[in-house]
Amino acid sequence: MSHSVVVGIDGSEQSTAAAAWAAAEADRSGRSLRMIHVGGPEDGRPLRPEGVDDGLPSAVLSVRDRIAAVLPGLGLSCERIPGSPAHALAAAGAREGLIVLGSRGLGGFTGLLVGSVGLRVAADALCPVVLVRADADGEAAGAGDVVVGVQGDRPCAEVLAFAFEQAARRGVSLRVLESRSLPAGPYVTKAPVDQPEIRGALAEAELVRLQDALARWRDKFPQVRVEAEVTSRHAGGALVDASRGASLVVLGRRTPGRQVGVSRLGSVAHAVLHHAHSPVAVVPHA
Repeated sequence: MSHSVVVGIDGSEQSTAAAAWAAAEADRSGRSLRMIHVGGPEDGRPLRPEGVDDGLPSAVLSVRDRIAAVLPGLGLSCERIPGSPAHALAAAGAREGLIVLGSRGLGGFTGLLVGSVGLRVAADALCPVVLVRADADGEAAGAGDVVVGVQGDRPCAEVLAFAFEQAARRGVSLRVLESRSLPAGPYVTKAPVDQPEIRGALAEAELVRLQDALARWRDKFPQVRVEAEVTSRHAGGALVDASRGASLVVLGRRTPGRQVGVSRLGSVAHAVLHHAHSPVAVVPHA
């Protein structure tokens, strides 16, 4: 694989955590790491594109040097580019295939708030975007499962492919979580659905449907242990709870269409991005 992992770096604690996550991902996947600090001539420091270190803050260079020392065999570049942070990072990710950002930062990186760089990139990028908190517990624990949220009778292939690949690289289990109101699907009954046996039967049928949808992915990734769960809880709360101890939570979001900007993320993605205890990956799909 020739693409790099792109990470936005500004020297803050959060972007440093993002850089560490991105370096580990690049090492796992056999890719290089491309560290990007976004800034422009308006901040008073001249840009000299051919000099890699030109204009880079010392905190950024320090992070780069630490990663190089820990992973000496990793292909590593560090550059400062002009422009809008959200646009520059989304464009770089579109070329390389993966963007990693800290959930809060200095200057251009203003955190996971409405209108922030993190949310804007997650909403607009044409590639997966991973957002990492400095105090996220899953990656520090090292062996947490990967959690993926799915919806609909045909879970999105792009989202499941990313989640299965992440679990396979880490050698951990994949927990597939679907939030679904009951009754749902083709069931028609005059029996009270609040009876435990009726709700139990409906939930079991939904789980069988989900297991069937996952069958081809199990065949493609036989080394990945899969746990599937259908819950009637709100998806955001269920995924936030599942993120405790996880190494990564994976969500999907639709590629650009009628919706514009952060609205494409939806309420579930907003809830998870704000409150998850682990890094969160947002994967675009049709």
